[in-house]
Amino acid sequence: MTIAASVEELLTREGVQYDMVGHERTPNSTRSAQAAHIPGDRLAKCVVLHDDHGYVMAVLPATHKVDLSAVRHQLSRPLGLATDGELADLFKDCEPGAIPPLGDAYGLEAILEERLAGEPEIYFEAGDHLALVHLRGSDFLRLMARAPRAQISQHV
Repeated sequence: MTIAASVEELLTREGVQYDMVGHERTPNSTRSAQAAHIPGDRLAKCVVLHDDHGYVMAVLPATHKVDLSAVRHQLSRPLGLATDGELADLFKDCEPGAIPPLGDAYGLEAILEERLAGEPEIYFEAGDHLALVHLRGSDFLRLMARAPRAQISQHV
């Protein structure tokens, strides 16, 4: 179980208490939630988008899929999905597909699905496919304070 250095630095700098939840290797966030025996609505995942102005993290529950048109509308930007190559360049301290949803850890803008705002605790990928970071929902919201909140996803 490891945590991405960028994430650990942010959590330490902000004084956020957290613990790690290990699980078997999984291919995606939905399976990570199942393997860790946690509700998928409390596992925050991100979808990285881009346009000519840069990158944006759309942060949503693992049980949802991003509504790209809603994000475009909320941010008034013609965003599209980032490529695997772009993700590898942006998240050098993470395994492919295990991106922590903390834009500030990577110098990226973010937009937060409002459904996550009411959760008492939040989990997210630590940067590999073997562990989740677990923290209080209020601490997660503090870390996401600069991110606008909106309905940007749909339950799958």
